[in-house]
Amino acid sequence: MSEVDGKRKVNKQPNKQPMPSQDPKVRIKNFSEVALGYTEEDAVIEAERCLNCKKAPCRQGCPVEIDIPAFIARIRERDFAGAIAKIKEKNNLPAICGRVCPQESQCEKYCLVGKKNEPVAIGRLERFVADYEMAHGGETVQKPASPTGKKVAIVGSGPAGLTAAADLCMMGHDVTVFEALHTPGGVLVYGIPEFRLPKEIVRREITNIEKMGVKIRTNMVIGKVLTVDELLQSGYHAVFIGTGAGLPYFMNIPGENYNGVYSANEFLTRSNLMKAYRFPEYITPIVVGKRVAVIGAGNVAMDAARTALRLGAEESYIVYRRSEKEMPARKEEIKHAHEEGVKFHLLTSPIEILADEEGKVRGMTCLRYELGEPDESGRRSPIPIEGSEFFMEVDTVVMAIGQGPNPLVPETTPDLEINRRGNIVADPETGKTSKPGVFAGGDIVTGAATVILAMGAGKKAARAINDYLATL
Repeated sequence: MSEVDGKRKVNKQPNKQPMPSQDPKVRIKNFSEVALGYTEEDAVIEAERCLNCKKAPCRQGCPVEIDIPAFIARIRERDFAGAIAKIKEKNNLPAICGRVCPQESQCEKYCLVGKKNEPVAIGRLERFVADYEMAHGGETVQKPASPTGKKVAIVGSGPAGLTAAADLCMMGHDVTVFEALHTPGGVLVYGIPEFRLPKEIVRREITNIEKMGVKIRTNMVIGKVLTVDELLQSGYHAVFIGTGAGLPYFMNIPGENYNGVYSANEFLTRSNLMKAYRFPEYITPIVVGKRVAVIGAGNVAMDAARTALRLGAEESYIVYRRSEKEMPARKEEIKHAHEEGVKFHLLTSPIEILADEEGKVRGMTCLRYELGEPDESGRRSPIPIEGSEFFMEVDTVVMAIGQGPNPLVPETTPDLEINRRGNIVADPETGKTSKPGVFAGGDIVTGAATVILAMGAGKKAARAINDYLATL
């Protein structure tokens, strides 16, 4: 039901406009995008739910500082070009953010409509206008400021690096991004599956950044080909490090070296970057058994479990030592996993991986748990139940229990302070490190977090780098 509020129509519906999506029985047989996006009518109806609050509390939840009520108001008026222009004043990766950002714990968390009903679907609306622009061939490229004569090197082309690069380019600086892999995008291309974030979307967003004037050099492993010091000595006035968290964690239990045990990082990279999902067009060395167990319950775990089904697994399990309530994955990802047939073994964790005489995984010895008091994260601590061991028959195990910082750049950069976990120590508001002219942000500083938080760090660092360059 819609009502007129002054001169403006207000949609009083308590729930968000549903997101059209592929049928689960169909989508587990393909890698096409699951969520299909809003139509123009869906978007306008949803935009009418926005109260256009004067204080706009939703904005405090946006790490990249988008004027959310302003872009939604333009959608209400069917000024879709104006809406995307407003977003791009702050965010050069809107089609990506609209798909993978955890809006429920960011902007939508503060939405006043969400106090009594479901919050306005801010992320879905951002995706809509970004997709609308792409579909109608009107992708605008912002014009940078006049050249400053200053050069900046960006190490890593993930969300932090790309955001810092685009913002610094807009400020008039000469920006070059150095990417270790053969394709730019970082976690956006190797970590997030095609069915959640199509590679073509990432490619187009990066192409737009290149059109601004940002240069991207691939196959450049900083720390091997060049060091940070060599970049500073070769004409770059500042360096931003955004190398992410690409070092997988394991459980250190017996049997983790058997054939059939992957880190989630390796499993998803083989599928995403090496295109295992397009077999036999691409012959990628990835073996998926009939029964796949994914250890963990974050977004990466859900991605791995859902990917396994699409690569031919008959059964795909999430094995997690807490309950579903404590899962760190987005609710939407958990829902999609359930719909697609992923089975959840909760309050369960492996204590040993077992193999046959050829060293191939045949199963896991698992232990059951009960929940105790909350730990420092606020989640209830898992307590093992004595004598509850049981055997789970699986032939592939994927460890998705977190990732640490890539150590290469810190190890080859003297005077760069790191903490006990190997993360670079940097000011959270500026990205400034212990080394003059060197800034850092994203997962290399915070540990594994979200795309949007990394982008926010890149934006803050870009401002600080611009201020630093002004002093030279």
